[in-house]
Amino acid sequence: MAVARPEPTPMKRMQLCLLDCSHCQAMVDSVRNQKIVDNVKNSQNTPFRPYLEKDSYDDEVIHMIKKCWTEDPTERPDFQALKSIIRRLNKDNDSGNILDNLLSRMEQYANNLEALVEERTADYLEEKRKAEDLLYQLLPKSVASQLIRGESVTAEAFDGVTIYFSDIVGFTEMSAESTPMEVVDLLNDLYTCFDSIIENFDVYKVETIGDAYMVVSGLPVRNGNLHAREIARMSLALLSAVKSFTIRHRPHEKLKLRIGLHTGPCAAGVVGLKMPRYCLFGDTVNTASRMESTGSPLRIHLSTKTKEVLDTFKTFVLECRGDIEIKGKGKMTTYWLIGEQENPKSNPSPVTREEPIQNSKDVRETKL
Repeated sequence: MAVARPEPTPMKRMQLCLLDCSHCQAMVDSVRNQKIVDNVKNSQNTPFRPYLEKDSYDDEVIHMIKKCWTEDPTERPDFQALKSIIRRLNKDNDSGNILDNLLSRMEQYANNLEALVEERTADYLEEKRKAEDLLYQLLPKSVASQLIRGESVTAEAFDGVTIYFSDIVGFTEMSAESTPMEVVDLLNDLYTCFDSIIENFDVYKVETIGDAYMVVSGLPVRNGNLHAREIARMSLALLSAVKSFTIRHRPHEKLKLRIGLHTGPCAAGVVGLKMPRYCLFGDTVNTASRMESTGSPLRIHLSTKTKEVLDTFKTFVLECRGDIEIKGKGKMTTYWLIGEQENPKSNPSPVTREEPIQNSKDVRETKL
């Protein structure tokens, strides 16, 4: 025999229904309203009031609400009293005047906007500084500043500079026996070491091409005759560093650096618009390259012009190599830079020693 099941109440029907429709919501609201009416009717002596959670409101707010619920109308606060109480409770956000409140909010918004602008400006200045620092590493600071201002950089002639050239003897054979990544790591380690050393001298690194390293002193900022001394001291420091340099993939081998120096006039200027380069031009560049290519491993080879400037400082120890044949120059008297004395008693005279020229297989030609 089938038993008739009771019809579910609207609240239960709402809990079982998954459809969000206005019909069920209206029924639920009707049931809730009816429940409130029934509670009010059934409460004989005690008035029915909603439940207030103490953790959700301040004590002063709860006290004000309960005073508004008081059965005695004379004990209830009027609108003026409520206004003052609410204004006191909400004194941080409400000034009591719509216009004052609007102006206060606009002032707060302006302050927040000003702080945001300052933050964005600081970020922009930081990125600008990073970009300028990177540009100053690629070009001389005076030249880079002109390019930043949108000015054209004109070529400039310099009466006296000293140019440094160096390369690694046997680098071609070493590269053939090494992987490309090993060659990259070798050059990166070596030139990182060199770059950290030359920062201590008044020199400018012109460029690196493969294993060739080119540095100049006396431009773009002129320094009198100090350019020869700065390059000579830098060369001695680099030579000392190479002797203790360790190759990653060949820790038992030592690099054989060959260095050449020459002093003379030259011209310098920026070439190109995309990736502009600060290049040197003149016969001084060619001669410095010849000093390097006709030199010997782990020695500093320099010309008579450089020797004459170094003699004015009376601190450098030089050794005469003699007359050698320089391509495009004929015979030239050249010297070896041995070292520098800290407190020389007298100017040491160069030692003359004749020796055969060791022609390198990878003599570099500098075409201008």
